[in-house]
Amino acid sequence: MPNARVTVTLPSEVVHAIDREDLDRSRFVLKAVTRELDRRRNEQLRTSLRHPHPESLEMAEVDFATWAEGLPGDTSDLIAPGAGEGVRWAADRGWVSEDE
Repeated sequence: MPNARVTVTLPSEVVHAIDREDLDRSRFVLKAVTRELDRRRNEQLRTSLRHPHPESLEMAEVDFATWAEGLPGDTSDLIAPGAGEGVRWAADRGWVSEDE
C-alpha cells in the first residue's frame, strides 16, 4: 500500500511524549491510528451484534438445510467437495494439514 503524506498539528507536550516513547514519530502515529481504527471497528461490530438488522435475525433462525433448499436450481457447480485440503487447528502453529 503506498504511503501518503499527512500533516497533523499536535500540542508540543504530546510530541515530546511521543519522542520519549519512539524516535520514529510516523511509526508511533501509525500504530496509534491503526489501534483506534481497530477499536472503532470492533465497537461498530459490537453495536451491530447488540442491534442486528431484522433480516439478519430471520437468517439466524433458519437452519442450513432450510437455507440450502431455498437456493435456485442445480447448485452442484458452486462447490467442489474434493478440491479442498483437510486441515486441523494446532494451538502452537495455527491451521495445519490433517496429515501432520
